[in-house]
Amino acid sequence: MELEEAIRGRRSVRRFDGRRVASEVVRELAEAAALAPAPHHTHPWRLIVLSADARHRLVEAMQDVWRRDLEGDDTPPEEVARRLERSRRRLLDAPLLLLACLDMSQAHPWPDERRRRAERDMFVQSLGAALQNLQLLAHARGLGSCLLGAPLFCQEAVREALLLPPSWEPMFLVEVGYPDPCYRPRVRPSPALETILREI
Repeated sequence: MELEEAIRGRRSVRRFDGRRVASEVVRELAEAAALAPAPHHTHPWRLIVLSADARHRLVEAMQDVWRRDLEGDDTPPEEVARRLERSRRRLLDAPLLLLACLDMSQAHPWPDERRRRAERDMFVQSLGAALQNLQLLAHARGLGSCLLGAPLFCQEAVREALLLPPSWEPMFLVEVGYPDPCYRPRVRPSPALETILREI
């Protein structure tokens, strides 16, 4: 697949046909992620392949936080139940579920908040590039993928449920699998270049 075709063709896929993703393909995806640009020649990303047991622990921990948040927003009980069940099924049923973490342990220990914040921004941008690499290669290999930012809203719960090292910050879940042939991604609108591209 040509690079431009991969970029234009990659979509968020939310339904899979159930086929297993081979371990050698998982390693290829992780290697592609690790080729992303990173500050100070570091590798500030951690990708965790979640087993069935880990998924159940993760879902239980996350749903406790989600339920409290939804109830605090005065979401009707039936809507809370519907959303939690939909999320539960997605996370448990995905053929491959990865947890992407940011690892700031190699960051430069600047003495002031301004530079520490800039350092963190560099590391976060690097994680985004790594995940883009992973998703593009998945698409080129005939796989679909979808990023879920839910761990960002309950990082401590995720860390405790999976016994993660203190420096690993849970950021995104990545669903990966072979797309259900009946699934049709949403229509992608054309980018508003006059808004995002400026010359000054």
